[in-house]
Amino acid sequence: MKAIFYATSTGNTEEVANKIHEKLDGFELIDISSDGVDKINDCESVILGVSTWGEGELQDDWEDCFDDIQEIDFKDKKVALFGLGDQDSYGHEFVDALGIMYETLVEKNVQIVGETSTDGYDYEYSKAEVNGKFVGLVIDEDNQEDLTDERVENWCKQIKDLI
Repeated sequence: MKAIFYATSTGNTEEVANKIHEKLDGFELIDISSDGVDKINDCESVILGVSTWGEGELQDDWEDCFDDIQEIDFKDKKVALFGLGDQDSYGHEFVDALGIMYETLVEKNVQIVGETSTDGYDYEYSKAEVNGKFVGLVIDEDNQEDLTDERVENWCKQIKDLI
């Protein structure tokens, strides 16, 4: 099984999850607010979509199931990440939730694919930037909505054979 797991408060993460779903064959789309994260155990390939809230925190539904994520055995699973944030209003913690998810998975020795360039973004700091690249697809629907489709398209092409 392959699946895209996401949660949304404003609808933006769901919209991006749907765009990714349209580009990648064979992936189920799972809203963790209603279905939780248990199905990750049945997956061989997983895409996790998170958005940053408050002062660089996980969106509430991800926060609620974060302990469950830490208990999942990701051995032999292919994992990719995408995150949403607002680089203008929250440039000092831009897509930090993506970085939090990444750090948690890396501590479990999960191999993550799909890093992307930081070019074209203007922010002060991000936990999602590692070695000069973002740890996954980064979307800013608040300030760069016009770039979303292109970024999703390019990222999906990049990960298609890896995930």
